Amino acid sequence: MKYLIVGLGNIGPEYRDTRHNIGFMVVDKLAKLNNVPFSSGRYGSTATFSLKGHQIILLKPSTFMNLSGLAVRYWMQQEKIPLENVLIVVDDLALPFGVLRLKPQGSDAGHNGLKHIATTLATQTYNRLRFGIGNDYPRGRQVEYVLGQFTDEDWTTMDERLEMACDIIRSFCLAGMNITMNQYNKK
Repeated sequence: MKYLIVGLGNIGPEYRDTRHNIGFMVVDKLAKLNNVPFSSGRYGSTATFSLKGHQIILLKPSTFMNLSGLAVRYWMQQEKIPLENVLIVVDDLALPFGVLRLKPQGSDAGHNGLKHIATTLATQTYNRLRFGIGNDYPRGRQVEYVLGQFTDEDWTTMDERLEMACDIIRSFCLAGMNITMNQYNKK
């Protein structure tokens, strides 16, 4: 069984550790925990490891957020991974910082990365792990907020929240969507 875990974000040092790049941060953490390096390829960087007989492919698209669907579709086709084995890790303004929610479908909620994935795959029915980044910004400053750095307070629990996201991803691959949602969406 193969799984494609896609962390959404933007490439380049100016976006490193910004709220919009939490997807990259999650897959970076999972790669580090499994001692696997990323290598550059078409439409993104990938890292692969084995988890109890399952092949896990981590992807950080190089297409920038607004064209994420190109990378997702390419790697799904390249690796012959069915949609039900794809998980998109994404930042979410609607959730307080560090809150994690696993969902099998949903709207893009104004998120351009999710919007492009839905358009490219012609469906809203794809798995996503939403990582809360909060919404403490003045009216009209959403773009500055999501492209801004995390607060010192956020960093105090960041490692714990990243590890929890990795636990959810491992459970998704081993136990499936329903069991994982029941176990982790309550936390």
